[in-house]
Amino acid sequence: MSDMTAQSPRPVSLVTITFVFVLFAAFAFVVSHYYAPSATSPQNQQADNLPKDLAWKATPADRKKALGDLRDAQTKQAATYAWVDQKAGVVQLPIERAMELTVERYGAKK
Repeated sequence: MSDMTAQSPRPVSLVTITFVFVLFAAFAFVVSHYYAPSATSPQNQQADNLPKDLAWKATPADRKKALGDLRDAQTKQAATYAWVDQKAGVVQLPIERAMELTVERYGAKK
């Protein structure tokens, strides 16, 4: 019994590490020789036959312009007053003013 516990697991570990290393090297070799990425990645290819409501997806420049327009609209919306639903009395406030009103409303309850 004492002979079994005295054996070192080291040779098995070295064989396993060597096997994993060789397996990884073989995988790297196969990938480097047989993998050829396409010239244009799919997200940058020209989109064909898009409906008008999806035209902003056609090219990277169109997507960039659409994102810029969206951010401009969101910035304007976050800084102006407007009616969301006039019948229900729901308004759109600038963020700073909404925070002031929230502090006034809930700060007084303490």
